[in-house]
Amino acid sequence: MTRALRIVQLANFYGPRSGGLRTALHHLGAGYAARGHEVVLVVPGPRRDDEMLPNGVRRITVPAAKIPWTGGYRLVDPWRVTALLEWLRPDRIEVSDRLTLRGMGKWAAAHDVPSVVISHERFDRLLEQLLLPAAAARRVADWANARMAASYDTVVCTTEFAREEFDRIASPNVLRVPLGVDLATFAPVHRDSALHADLARGADALLVHCGRLSVEKHVERSIDTVAAMADAGDNVRLVVAGDGPRREALERRAAGLPVTFLGFVDGRRDVARLLATSDVSLAPGPHETFGLAALEALASGTPVVVSRSSALREIVGPACGAAVSDHAPAFAGAVSKLLGAPEPSRRAAARARAEQFTWPAAVDGLLAALHAG
Repeated sequence: MTRALRIVQLANFYGPRSGGLRTALHHLGAGYAARGHEVVLVVPGPRRDDEMLPNGVRRITVPAAKIPWTGGYRLVDPWRVTALLEWLRPDRIEVSDRLTLRGMGKWAAAHDVPSVVISHERFDRLLEQLLLPAAAARRVADWANARMAASYDTVVCTTEFAREEFDRIASPNVLRVPLGVDLATFAPVHRDSALHADLARGADALLVHCGRLSVEKHVERSIDTVAAMADAGDNVRLVVAGDGPRREALERRAAGLPVTFLGFVDGRRDVARLLATSDVSLAPGPHETFGLAALEALASGTPVVVSRSSALREIVGPACGAAVSDHAPAFAGAVSKLLGAPEPSRRAAARARAEQFTWPAAVDGLLAALHAG
């Protein structure tokens, strides 16, 4: 039997509404705890806190200032994290932040602690979003990624798309570990015909965009998809579940269109019911390195139309959705084609694809990367 270890998870872009990262950390931590390890999750927040979560993980919140114009994200001072690590004395560290906490790999090496960093985003794509020319973004990302990868024992990428920027610099310590999806919470059985009728408001089909309303998610493309379908005479309605810094601008863009903004949906079961009730889910973000919300839609039996530029092209196939180019007419055409397919077959195919991604398999992969067995 593998000896119990103290595994410390570190994250910065984590909050009450931080979506996929929070979900992944909680499922991984619960999996480690179920295998007999002691798990401590360190995150930023408004005040100091130390609590046991229902999943068996101890969560320590470190006071941190808000980042302006991010909808509530906070960044903890790395020095505070270092001081906490000195006190916690971890056997392993797992870092889910490649920006402000990237230096934790050096701390781990200096203290002979095996370390893993999970690549939750593409650094070259992030730099391009900051309006750096593509060639320059690649050069800066390659330099930064080489330094970061060298400071950790293992870099974990969840998809081949996420791994591409490390393969480009021939990093020798990269491991691919797909994340999972909660197949019990997200399931076709939660489809609710009464909710469908209420949300659709007489439309023939209900579309959903579920996620944070921030610039990198390109929510405007979902709105423009509905506009294109309405122009073509299709009777559809889009519901947008989520909140974020771009909500007001998006509401202005959607004025006069069959679009409903639900705001942040608080409760996993409510999100699951919404996803199962929708006919097609839209995930237009071109920079997604995994796309957990899209996978939750598939698990709910709802096909997804995604950006061909993102990692979701590896997950969504023709039977359960479509990966298309980054413009509204392509999304609109894909949605129409999916709606034209028999509903039972498209919903069964979506669920079958999601069942290939489980949290126990993800936990096994991360524990192997942590040499924790």
